[in-house]
Amino acid sequence: MKYATTKHPVKIIAEAGVNHNGDVSIALELIDEAAKAGADFIKFQTFKADNIVTKTAKKAQYQIQSGRKSDTQYQMLKRLELNHEMHLILKNRCLDKNIGFLSSAFDLDSMDYLLSLNLPFIKIPSGEITNLPYLRRVGESGKPIILSTGMANIEEIRNALFALVRAGAKKEDITVLHCNSEYPTPLSDVNLLAMVAIKNQFNINIGYSDHTKGIEIAISAVALGATVIEKHFTLNRNLDGPDHKASIQPDELAKMVRYIRNVEVALGDGMKKPSPSESKNVHIVRKSIVAASNIKKGERFTENNLCVKRPGTGVSPMKWDDVLNNYAQRDFRQDELINL
Repeated sequence: MKYATTKHPVKIIAEAGVNHNGDVSIALELIDEAAKAGADFIKFQTFKADNIVTKTAKKAQYQIQSGRKSDTQYQMLKRLELNHEMHLILKNRCLDKNIGFLSSAFDLDSMDYLLSLNLPFIKIPSGEITNLPYLRRVGESGKPIILSTGMANIEEIRNALFALVRAGAKKEDITVLHCNSEYPTPLSDVNLLAMVAIKNQFNINIGYSDHTKGIEIAISAVALGATVIEKHFTLNRNLDGPDHKASIQPDELAKMVRYIRNVEVALGDGMKKPSPSESKNVHIVRKSIVAASNIKKGERFTENNLCVKRPGTGVSPMKWDDVLNNYAQRDFRQDELINL
């Protein structure tokens, strides 16, 4: 899967989501902070409240706790919409700051608009994984796809992938993100090994969309093979709004990016062999067969007159059986390296 703007093995998406609270100036500051932290992309959310929720739909418990309790879900989302002009302002700011601009669409009109912006890939939010008309539109686009799987089981993931591929998407252009859609996610519900199970089940690119507090789970996901990490972030966790409490702040985002880059380097190529840095220590740390006592020429080597000590510049102890029962070709002093 190819992405413009980055050559890193792991693509880090700073999920601004709706943490702009409907204020474009906050959104611009979020872009600046994500770029400063070293994220590859910043992602927002594109929707029309009238298209995605009924007027009487209830809010989730975490949304009730983090905002105006009297609001309906529709009223909350209406305040958080970004219009087309705002999208262009944000996209241009991303160009200036050399960070990729992304957004997730939550309705077909919004999807069509995002496609007109020629974004590098389409991010399908977890709530749309069972939205067949939406999935078909995404599959028809020909764009690389990232699919979040919060609240989904394996069969729902299978069905979504089938719909995307049948509509025209290439399987090798799809990355499936393991995700839990509770904000914040309790550690006991993370089930990070499910990400590995998704890879094994579908032989597909995998990643992780993280809603836990802190940064350690996202970093752990990279060690388990995630190629995309998405993490909610905010300017201030104390702001009103549905996702702030489950988000990290700019300093934490920068730390997460730095640690993930360290893990990328440490993962290496998977081939077990001596590294350049340790090769110089081989002869110092390994051992050789040496004389345990003085040995006269013609004397037979035995377990009593031989032992194993550093340095490793002589005959390897792996040849112990070959050396036994041979005869000394010369005199050896105690602690002298044996040769045949």
